[in-house]
Amino acid sequence: MEIDLVFKIAAIGIIVAVLNQLLIRSGREDQAMMTTLAGLVVVLSMLVQQISTLFVTIKSLFAL
Repeated sequence: MEIDLVFKIAAIGIIVAVLNQLLIRSGREDQAMMTTLAGLVVVLSMLVQQISTLFVTIKSLFAL
């Protein structure tokens, strides 16, 4: 696992948390929830790509 990925996920988490708090304090709870969900989707898509790479590596390692 690359350390870049951890830093990217942490940065996205911090940005989403700040935006979430700003939107909640301004009375826009619906948009805050959508921002949180968008951040979750972005992080999950990054993880799915890494898991796919892992499976390809394992497949080539065992020559399946």
